[in-house]
Amino acid sequence: MIALQIKDVKHFMGRLLGTDFLDSFLLEEAVISTYNTFTIDGRMNRAFFSREEWEEPSVRPYEFSPWSQIRPILFELIRGKKVPVSFRFILHLMPQYVPGILKPSETTVTADQVKALVLTCRYESGALTILTGTSLHTFLPDKSADVLWDRAIKAFLDKRGAAYEEM
Repeated sequence: MIALQIKDVKHFMGRLLGTDFLDSFLLEEAVISTYNTFTIDGRMNRAFFSREEWEEPSVRPYEFSPWSQIRPILFELIRGKKVPVSFRFILHLMPQYVPGILKPSETTVTADQVKALVLTCRYESGALTILTGTSLHTFLPDKSADVLWDRAIKAFLDKRGAAYEEM
């Protein structure tokens, strides 16, 4: 796990909420504190779907909602003349991208052992921090998946010109 502080918050926020910057992620949870505190549980709601829809992978391919679907809603909650008091977005890398992070030459951890590669974006007191995390289905003493995920996030941010400093 690493913590990265974003240097240009306004630029990063524009990309986060206004572009496909993180559209390869799923939203687990969003908590936004503005004039109210809004909490969004990103889990797909079983009661909303018919049994056929729920069982159809093309209708509900993931446990959580894609960032791309929730991003416009979050943008509407945050936009305005005043910045939010705080927010926290907990994101999971889409499962189809996990094998690309876990290079067999660098780890014995396999994609089926990984529950989630997590990215948390937290804004408070004018600072935006990115935290990485790895959730596994079972305990493994091998921490190479953590190292690979941390390295992948840094490379991702570097490639997209998102300046940060490691905390």
